[in-house]
Amino acid sequence: MPFLLATDPGDLDRANEDVAALTTNGAVLLDGASAPPGVDIGCAHGVAWHTRRLAGLLLAGLLGEDPLRTVLAKAITTMAELHGPDCDRTNQEFPSSTVVMIRLVGDRLEYLVLSDSVLLVQRPDGSVVIIADTRLDDLKSRLRRENAETRPSVRTLRNTPGGFWTAGVDRRAADEALTGFLPLSDVTGFAAMTDGATRGVEVFGSQTWEDCYLLASGKGPRALIDHVRDQEHRDAQGQRYQRVKSHDDATVITWTPA
Repeated sequence: MPFLLATDPGDLDRANEDVAALTTNGAVLLDGASAPPGVDIGCAHGVAWHTRRLAGLLLAGLLGEDPLRTVLAKAITTMAELHGPDCDRTNQEFPSSTVVMIRLVGDRLEYLVLSDSVLLVQRPDGSVVIIADTRLDDLKSRLRRENAETRPSVRTLRNTPGGFWTAGVDRRAADEALTGFLPLSDVTGFAAMTDGATRGVEVFGSQTWEDCYLLASGKGPRALIDHVRDQEHRDAQGQRYQRVKSHDDATVITWTPA
């Protein structure tokens, strides 16, 4: 079952806060939630440290038989212990990440998606199914309609009821993840990607989701990242396409049956 993987930091002067890892029966993809420069995150370890260790715990869990929500809940609990007493786990900017997990078991593909990394699955008829947790985008849209002077910041609603959820040190996030399975007979391949790799669809409008999947699966994950980097360089100052970061960490995993 051939997996392919590519990752690229958005800034060579910063650690890549995306992590992707593969095992014999599945894959894990994480995108660390960065805080604005100079903001106290309540942790000396940093976001990259958190995502790398969380990825290892999740990958080990994939090799077992626990449901994916249980795998995530156990990993988050362990991460809370690893951070230790000197870390302020009540800090709203505390390290956390998006999560995509895929496990191939028998005749089915199991998945878990939390926050705004995306899983694209191709069916035998060539159509592409988008499995995405849209709560962050929905929240942003809702807040834009509210009074600018009184509306809360999106960041203050992370890991709160009615907000959006990421994998930090609150195991309740596991209950908020999207989970399910698809028969492998209905799957001809999949691509998992962080939002730094989906900018062609979600920021620049240079791709559809089908374009995004076909480029990653046909020419490889690196080709999709190269497409995004080209679009970013064309609008390096963010004058046409506004975004928080000119370049973002970007990671893609693809799989096709043997």
